[in-house]
Amino acid sequence: MTIRAVVRGVGHYLPERVVPNSWFEEIVETSNEWIVSRSGIERRHFAAEGQTTSDLAIRAGNAALADAGLTADDIDAIIVATSTADFTFPSAATMVQAGLGMTKGFAFDVQAVCAGFIFALGNADTLIRGGVAKRVMVIGAETFSKLMDWTDRSTCVLFGDGAGALILEAQEQAGTTADRGILSVDLNSDGRQKGILHVDGGVSTGVVGHLRMEGKEVFRHAVEKLASTARTALAKAELTVEEVDWLVPHQANIRIIEGTARKMGFGMDKVVVTVQDHGNTSAASIPLALSVGKAEGKLKAGDVVVTEAIGGGLAWGAVVLRW
Repeated sequence: MTIRAVVRGVGHYLPERVVPNSWFEEIVETSNEWIVSRSGIERRHFAAEGQTTSDLAIRAGNAALADAGLTADDIDAIIVATSTADFTFPSAATMVQAGLGMTKGFAFDVQAVCAGFIFALGNADTLIRGGVAKRVMVIGAETFSKLMDWTDRSTCVLFGDGAGALILEAQEQAGTTADRGILSVDLNSDGRQKGILHVDGGVSTGVVGHLRMEGKEVFRHAVEKLASTARTALAKAELTVEEVDWLVPHQANIRIIEGTARKMGFGMDKVVVTVQDHGNTSAASIPLALSVGKAEGKLKAGDVVVTEAIGGGLAWGAVVLRW
């Protein structure tokens, strides 16, 4: 028998404020047609004044608990993937722990930008397989609207705020490719590429900074690296592309999503797409898409799911799991 990290529950939360593409026409030289044609994004959500990343994460965490039929004290650990934590410290995860009313266990953050949720899943899988925790809540949560340069039309139109949560539970499985739960993880990074996607500030620089991106370079790296990491993760799981039911990619840009699917040999009918409604929510995009996919009846027990992401660092990776 083998211990697997099996999905027990999923949930998400989006701030109430919905921002259509037309809103940007008043602040930068752009149009709805320009944004949709280049990104596929039609609208996104922005956090309210005073609404923080941990606020969004708590709401998503409660939704996941409700879906799983669990309480906060049934959880042993919380991992929050975010690049926009409320404070330099303490971690957003400990604030979520308190906000959920969880009085035991431990909590910590993971920072790998848009790939953060994949890295957090990898950490959670290791904790569960190693017997450190029985149930781990993994959350991706971001308030990227607070990092935008509102004069840069190439970036400010792309990002949104939100949170998604997944609860993983240790379960005994047969140790075969038919097992439910996480079947493989592939993680990568290349610090030489930091310049093409970064925030030009931080604590030690004394400047808050804004998000900066070289779009063409990011696109060039994204499609190749996402397809490669997904193939590697499938090989580790001893599965083929033909056995995959759903691709749930990081929701950065419809062109990247379509390019990766094409390179992998997936039809778009097997891809969960939410970028049109949420924009790029960084570490929150995959759990948001998983939650929406389940709510729409797409993800069903036994389905093989491949999820992958790339973000600043560069950092990228993929996870194969059976729902």
